[in-house]
Amino acid sequence: MKIIDGGVTSPKGYKAYGQHIGIKKQKKDLALIYSEVPARVSGMFTTNIVKAAPVVWNQKIVDQKGVVRGVVVNSGNANACTGEMGVIHNQMMAQTMAECLQVDAEEILVASTGVIGVPLPIDKIIQGIRDTVPFLDHSIDCANKAAEAIMTTDTFVKQIAIEIEIQGKPIRIGGMAKGSGMIHPNMATMLSFITTDVCISPILLEEVLKETVEDSYNMISVDGDTSTNDMVILISNGLAGNQEITLKEEEYEIFKKALQYVNIYLAQQIVHDGEGASKFLEVHIEGAATKEIARKLVKSIVSSSLVKTAFFGEDANWGRILAAMGYAGVHFTPQTVDISFENKAGTVTLMKQGSPIPFEEEKVSEILKEKEIHISIGIKDGEASATAWGCDLSYEYVRINGDYRT
Repeated sequence: MKIIDGGVTSPKGYKAYGQHIGIKKQKKDLALIYSEVPARVSGMFTTNIVKAAPVVWNQKIVDQKGVVRGVVVNSGNANACTGEMGVIHNQMMAQTMAECLQVDAEEILVASTGVIGVPLPIDKIIQGIRDTVPFLDHSIDCANKAAEAIMTTDTFVKQIAIEIEIQGKPIRIGGMAKGSGMIHPNMATMLSFITTDVCISPILLEEVLKETVEDSYNMISVDGDTSTNDMVILISNGLAGNQEITLKEEEYEIFKKALQYVNIYLAQQIVHDGEGASKFLEVHIEGAATKEIARKLVKSIVSSSLVKTAFFGEDANWGRILAAMGYAGVHFTPQTVDISFENKAGTVTLMKQGSPIPFEEEKVSEILKEKEIHISIGIKDGEASATAWGCDLSYEYVRINGDYRT
């Protein structure tokens, strides 16, 4: 596997573009992705019962049709909690892009992100789609523009492209994502679009997405809020020319490993860009009785407001970590827990076999001053492990979200 320059246009047969159309004051706010041939699609969506119009539209296409030609994304407005008018506006977006590309509206996915409860400026969006379609292109620059156009409170573009080899054929995967706040395990206020030219069966396309999302996007937390608009979309057009992958054998595992790399990278980038965040936290647990227990324990830690504020204050209050494990709703043996912090400044053990270990405050302070902190936890209940990623909770987060709408 090798990392290459680019994003969603790197695999064969994909075009994209993004530009400012007037939803936001200045920044780019409309992105388009287009596959030159019909492409298989799989998707995972928010677990929030309140779902934005694009989520409902896309779920129906993924479940019933399973084939797409394009994606239209607007930022600056979530088209969530907008009633029947939001449903109509969503369909108008799909219909407009479909007409421009001469495909069916049911072959166009839609995504929206931004403020909840405000009607879309649909006239601007319709005209914006018509004005943007002619600029669709394969170039890296166009992928960059599309990735920039899906951002809301994000401070940097999140995209990646990689190349692997299957059956002697070069296979490419490209991805772009957005997300900064309203991020919580089981999807977040995030959008992620992955394109690939691999040829893989519809069943395995769905399987590989589910398997890789579990250990990537579903293992991050910024603030504990699950959005109305979350989605991860995986599109495969088969233009790489490999023989179709139909079994969970070596070729499937090669592709799965590469997709996992892309999804973990994008998920981590979202956490790095957490609203107001000054620390990137990686929590790893080993020795759990089951994988599910390990996942719940690390999720509980990265989601804890008290853990987050302790790291913001650079306070070695490791008791909050143990407390978060205790209310995770799963069984573990507290008397066997080891806890340590580590990064490039060093390593310090804070608890061993359930008992506190005296440590030098000065040494811990050096570790906590760093941007990235690894929290390593050991228990003695089994052999399962899991990793989650989160960030601290700062004054800046409150400021950003205190006046987000206004």
